Amino acid sequence: MSQNNTAPLGIILLGVFIALGLSASGYFVGQMMYNAKVAVNTAEAKGLAERRVEADTANWTLRFDLAGGANANIPALYKQAEKHQQTIISLLKENGFTDDEIKIGVIDYRYQEFRNSSQQLVDQKHILAGSVNVETAKVRQIEKVRGNVNKLIAEGINIQNTPPKYYFTGLNDIKPDMLREATQNARIAANEFASNAGVKVGSIRSARQGSFFIRDVGSEYSDSEKIEKDVRVVTTIDFYLTD
Repeated sequence: MSQNNTAPLGIILLGVFIALGLSASGYFVGQMMYNAKVAVNTAEAKGLAERRVEADTANWTLRFDLAGGANANIPALYKQAEKHQQTIISLLKENGFTDDEIKIGVIDYRYQEFRNSSQQLVDQKHILAGSVNVETAKVRQIEKVRGNVNKLIAEGINIQNTPPKYYFTGLNDIKPDMLREATQNARIAANEFASNAGVKVGSIRSARQGSFFIRDVGSEYSDSEKIEKDVRVVTTIDFYLTD
């Protein structure tokens, strides 16, 4: 009797183990099939696009100052500062800049004291400093006028002819063409890889656009010192590969 009871139990257990085994096998086969579906052949390639452009906006600040000693007449000093400011503005207008392009800064007053090692007052100075700013699209005109501004020094104006800043603001106008070119260059690179591997490049699986960089020509960091600039973008694209 015990042998008869053991046999069916063994058969049952054997069936359970077989079922579990088949279940586990089915799981791994399913995973392998799933993985086979997603493990497609792709190639990643980078595409570069560059443009040489010119700045379309310039920002130029002219600073000036004048000083008087301990006995300086402050109101008279202020009138002289205003006269210097108007001389600078007149020169800018004579060279083609308009009121809309010229911004007049505030004339600031500073007072300085000079003392010896015993803290005795030995000298005093009253300083008035002002500025005139030009923001314009006449980028090339700025270069011409800078030389004329230096002539004001001969007229007794202590002027600081600071370098202008040049900016390119038309990036949105060239973005589509540059991205299209970068994508085409990425496909060229992918085709080179594919020909060596004996496969063909298909459609795009995914694409990542890099940042646009604007740099002065010949510079790796500056973007506002020169009129001529280089615009650069790199895209990274995954292409499907086919037999």
